[in-house]
Amino acid sequence: MQVIEVNSKKTHKEFLNLPKKLYKNDSAWTCLLDAEIEGIFDPKQNGCFKNGDACRWIIKNNEGKIIGRIATFYDMQKANLPSHGQTTGGIGFFECTNNQAAANLLLDTGKAWLVSKGMKAMDGPINFGENYIHWGMLVDGFTHQAYGMPYNFPYYKELFENYGFKTYFEQYSYHVDLTAPFPERQEKFARYVMRKPNYKWDHLRFSNYKKYIKDIVTIYNAVWADFHEDYTPITYKEFEKVFIEVKPMLNEDFIVFAYDEDKPIGMIICFPDLNQVFKKLKNGKLNVVNKLKILYHKKHSITRSRQLLSGVIPEYQKAGIIGPLFLNMVDACKKHAVTELEMSWVGDYNETVNKMYTQLDNTTKAKTHITYRYLFDREKEFVRFTNEYATKSKR
Repeated sequence: MQVIEVNSKKTHKEFLNLPKKLYKNDSAWTCLLDAEIEGIFDPKQNGCFKNGDACRWIIKNNEGKIIGRIATFYDMQKANLPSHGQTTGGIGFFECTNNQAAANLLLDTGKAWLVSKGMKAMDGPINFGENYIHWGMLVDGFTHQAYGMPYNFPYYKELFENYGFKTYFEQYSYHVDLTAPFPERQEKFARYVMRKPNYKWDHLRFSNYKKYIKDIVTIYNAVWADFHEDYTPITYKEFEKVFIEVKPMLNEDFIVFAYDEDKPIGMIICFPDLNQVFKKLKNGKLNVVNKLKILYHKKHSITRSRQLLSGVIPEYQKAGIIGPLFLNMVDACKKHAVTELEMSWVGDYNETVNKMYTQLDNTTKAKTHITYRYLFDREKEFVRFTNEYATKSKR
C-alpha cells in the first residue's frame, strides 16, 4: 500500500471522489459539496490556519486503487487548552474500506505528522474548525443525516478502537416530531414569558443583516466563554464572511433572537436540512445546473431542519428565555411545512440538556456520535471529557 499526500489537482480530485465511490449504494449517505470541503482546507477561507496547519493524504492498494483518505490538522489556540492535559491535534474526513491495515497506515501517517508539529495526542474524527459541523463518528442511528452531521460505515468504530482510540465523549442528536404536541405545561410557560413587555422576539432579516450579525457575535461570545473553555471567540468580520457564503441556503424565519429591551440576550440558529437538497445534486459539484436545483428544491423539497446553535447569555439563563426562543423557531418551521427537527448535538457530559430533551414526549434520541482521543504516550492515564474545567473556572 502507498500513502500519497494531497498536493496536486489529481490527488485533490481523488480525495473528494473517494466517498462518492464508497457510499454509492448507501441510500442514507448524502454527498457534501466539493466546495465546502475544499474551503475547510483553504488558508484563505479557514481562519484556523492563522495559528495552525493541515495536511491530507490518500492511500492506494498494490493495484493502484484508492482505498482510503485522511486529513490531519492543529490549531494552537485549541491545541493547548488546559482541559486537554496535553497539546492535542486532530484528524478528520477519514474514509476507508474495511481494511484494518490500511486504516492503521492512514492513522500512523496522521500521527507522525502531528508529532512533527509538537502534538501529544489526536482527537477524531473532527473538523478543522468549529464543532457544530463535521464532528464525531456515527455509531448508532444509521439513518438520514442532517446537514453538517457526519455519516460513516458502522465498521469505522472497530477500525478506530482497534487502533487504540478511546471515547473522549459521546454526542447525542435528538429528533423532534413537529407534528406532535409539546407538553402543555412547558408550552404554556414559554408563551407566558414570551408576553412579558420587556422582552422582544425577532427573526433575522437580510435587509438589516449587519445588525443581526453583531447580535450573534455578542451572544455567541458571551455564552460560549461562560460554558466552554475551548471556545474560539468569533469576530464580526469572520462571521460576516461565513454569513455571506451560506446566505443562499438560509431561511430568515428559522433564526430567532431574544432581547431585553434592545439588549441581545439569546438566539437560536436553525438551518433547513440542506441534505435533502444535496441528495438531488450530482456528485457534489456546484455548477450552474446544481445551483438552480438548490434554489428550486430549497423551496419545494425540504421537510426537515437542523438547529445548529442556541444560547442565552449567562445572566438570563434562569429567566425562561430558551423556551420562547424554541417555540418561535418551531412555529417558523411549521409555517414552512417542516415536520422534523434535529437538535444540535448534546455531549454526554451535559446532563441538564439531555434530561430536558428526554422529558419531551415528541422528542427521541435518534443518533449517537463519538469523539475519540488517542494519546501518543500510551502509558499516560486516559481521562474522558467532562467540561469540569470550564465549570470550575466560572466559580
